[in-house]
Amino acid sequence: MINSQHTDSRRYTLLDHLLINTDQALRTVFGRPRLTERRNPAADLMEADLRADQRRHVARLMRINHTGEVCAQALYQGQALTAKLPETRQRLERSAKEENDHLAWCEERLDELGDRKSLLNPVWYAGSFALGALAGLAGDKWSLGFVVETERQVEDHLDDHLTQIPAHDEKSRAILERMKADEIHHAQVAKSAGGADLPAPIRQAMKLTSRVMTRTAYWV
Repeated sequence: MINSQHTDSRRYTLLDHLLINTDQALRTVFGRPRLTERRNPAADLMEADLRADQRRHVARLMRINHTGEVCAQALYQGQALTAKLPETRQRLERSAKEENDHLAWCEERLDELGDRKSLLNPVWYAGSFALGALAGLAGDKWSLGFVVETERQVEDHLDDHLTQIPAHDEKSRAILERMKADEIHHAQVAKSAGGADLPAPIRQAMKLTSRVMTRTAYWV
């Protein structure tokens, strides 16, 4: 979720950032986020012939992944708002834009599977934004460390989903595999940018929160 490329040299005021974050929140939860130039990795793949129970399960897994990307957007927007250095803020904002690709891909797959997004996405966005803002206030090295740990946990989460998706569902698998590759790269870049290792209690709290989110999003 980190890219070293600066996207804008303009200096924004706090009010500018609040307005930008409000726009981003509305786009993430209710609208269409701004994307990069990357294509959906499943765009040219054939739809799998899934049984009704398989289709329902895969759709719920993709709903979890979509909610995870909603949380990711909120986390990085919150971190960017409270980042100490302009360079860190720009990297986090660029990262959020790249993660929009994942958000869109998951939503497209949900539509193809005939299912919906989580009804609790606004709640998860608000909570994640607050958590991201707190991470940013703790300092840039801890904020980047939060990115590293988040990406590592997302990687484990995607591995678990890849074992549950039917082997012949190439579309869902292609999306998750591309997401996993991105998360591994983002964690490496965040670590090299100075991310600190988080204390064990914080890592465990993050895992617990993620578990609550995934189990809730599967059904709601």
